Amino acid sequence: MPKLKSHSGAKKRFSRTANGKLSYRKVGRSHILVHKSAKRSRRMRETGYVSPTLMKQMNRMLPYA
Repeated sequence: MPKLKSHSGAKKRFSRTANGKLSYRKVGRSHILVHKSAKRSRRMRETGYVSPTLMKQMNRMLPYA
């Protein structure tokens, strides 16, 4: 059986936690922050986790992560 290739875009954006979940950094945090509310900025600071409905697809994209 040949080795599977990881999706290079997903490899850079997602990391596996100790419990097997996939975490990612939320979008919209890099620039144009002045007009965004403080509440929105706080929400973007939190770690995002991939929903269980997408885990099958993500596991296919990241077989060795």
